[in-house]
Amino acid sequence: MAFQGEYFNSIDAKGRASIPAEFRKVLESAYGDEQMVVTKNTENGLTVYPFSAWEGIVQKVQESPNSKRKKALLRFMVVPAKTVGFDAQGRIPIPLPLREFAGFEKDIVVMGMFDKVEIYSKSHYAAAIEQSRELLEEEPDFVDEMGL
Repeated sequence: MAFQGEYFNSIDAKGRASIPAEFRKVLESAYGDEQMVVTKNTENGLTVYPFSAWEGIVQKVQESPNSKRKKALLRFMVVPAKTVGFDAQGRIPIPLPLREFAGFEKDIVVMGMFDKVEIYSKSHYAAAIEQSRELLEEEPDFVDEMGL
């Protein structure tokens, strides 16, 4: 089972984002988790990881040698990460600093990316999709290799 699909949702006044029921089922059945970890990504959005997967990421980062890249990764993605749980309506609270970083106002897009979930503001989502399209146009052999 994997997180897959694209859902157009909204974030409420309290900063809660609805996570599709299908994704919550995957989280429980494939990962045995009830919590997720939300952090920044490099495309002006947020990435949400199953809690158990995030623990593995943190361990890998901690075990890596000290370097400028490690410090950058810690500062930008690891340190701002927050563990969140679901309310009765299947929403997760997105902390204000992360909402501000991602430019969340009302409309958001929640995307399943197999082993993680990405959340974008509607405008940042359009930009990320356009960047992806342009990259794939530059690499048509990759698309063919994937059978698409």
